[in-house]
Amino acid sequence: MNTPTSHQPHSRRDFIRTSSDQSGVCVLSALTMNRRHFLHQAAAAAFGFPAILRSASPNSMLQTACIGVGGMGGSTMRSVARHEKVRVVALCDVDAKFMAQAAKDFPEASRHQDWREMLARLGDKFDAVTIGTPDHMHAAPCVTALRAAKHVYLQKPMATTLHECRFITEEAAKAGVVTQLGNQGRSSIESRMTVELIRSGAIGKVREVIMWENKPLSWWPKNTELRAQGDAVPEGLAWDLWCGVREPVPYLASTYHPKNWRAWFDYGCGEMGDMGCHHFDATFDALKLTAPIRARQTHGGSSGPLWGKKRIVELEFAGSDVTEGETVRVTWNDGGVEPDMSKVKMPAVLTKFPASGTFWAGTEGAIFKPYDGRPFVLPEKDFPAEKYPRNFKGQDHYFDWVDAILEGRKSCADFSHGGPLSETVLVGTITDRFPGQWLHWDQKACAVSNHEGASQLVRRAYRDGWKVAGLG
Repeated sequence: MNTPTSHQPHSRRDFIRTSSDQSGVCVLSALTMNRRHFLHQAAAAAFGFPAILRSASPNSMLQTACIGVGGMGGSTMRSVARHEKVRVVALCDVDAKFMAQAAKDFPEASRHQDWREMLARLGDKFDAVTIGTPDHMHAAPCVTALRAAKHVYLQKPMATTLHECRFITEEAAKAGVVTQLGNQGRSSIESRMTVELIRSGAIGKVREVIMWENKPLSWWPKNTELRAQGDAVPEGLAWDLWCGVREPVPYLASTYHPKNWRAWFDYGCGEMGDMGCHHFDATFDALKLTAPIRARQTHGGSSGPLWGKKRIVELEFAGSDVTEGETVRVTWNDGGVEPDMSKVKMPAVLTKFPASGTFWAGTEGAIFKPYDGRPFVLPEKDFPAEKYPRNFKGQDHYFDWVDAILEGRKSCADFSHGGPLSETVLVGTITDRFPGQWLHWDQKACAVSNHEGASQLVRRAYRDGWKVAGLG
């Protein structure tokens, strides 16, 4: 079992001392780790590591650390590690069960519970970071890694608040590193074909877009009762580290961890936040959208600690040369709420209405695309198979990030794209708290201009000991 003891702290980080428990997981000495000092150093860009690789040799490996190695974080880690130029050198997770599984695949990687300790102590040993933590813990490690000149692959949505998304995007631009948002559907041939079809005028000018995501909520918590008396914390779970930037709460079984956090307002962004970056991406690209002008929820809503289970959200955007009017409306449906079937036409070849998909209505036709399927241009008789664009090469979303680093270019979902995309989705999620009301989004000011209560949700405070300069 590998321990990180072979890696000695850099001299300018001697304020940190580590020890190893019997499981080999690197843990902090509470007496010597000054979190505020570390975060202040990170904020001041104290690291100054090389930007690309440890070596300029063509045979150099991309030394990669992984923050969050269970669930989607584990999938991301393993997908990136398939690249022949990647070496996973450090693993970080608050759950020893996830860590143990990851360590089987990467036995030589050092192991850590706290990403702050990992970055401060071993940051000069790696070039890039994947982040697959619960949504509320995206921004803090991401910004810290960017300030340490690390390339970052970050799961979607970018963060839980609009301010965090904006700040991450700005920090990434300043860092000059290669970034990638984990909306991997963007790399699919079907998605890229859809964008080309719309841009080419296959359906004329786009009048309206309707999206639906009605798969079962596998992550909805079995327990929704927030009792003051917590349950026993499972062995190997560092619960306070899991709470992270949020105020600590009692651990409750079948409530937050490992994946039920998405349903809770403090930790996730609900179903729209979960799937929105996937669904919106092709529309965002094809219609050349920037940010919604306004948004409202016409069905659903929530006020307590949980997000609503179902919703219809309308978002209005400034039009472009691809749209019919000066504005264009995009409607999102989820939680079993079917789209307006008086507007949506299904291809004759499909016998069952898909649980997830998008419909683009144009002046000269329409496109119907199941979430995991190919686009169908309607009416089908006017658009035979030979009219569809071809010669799309396969593209691995994870490899694209690695190759972009090695080639010195932007990735396909660079944060300059992923940031505004995530912001669009989060403007939609905020409507959950104010159903029936149009919320006007001021992109430049990063604020809801007509609703003080909604604007207060744009930024949320971090608890003491977890503050990162510019965040929280």
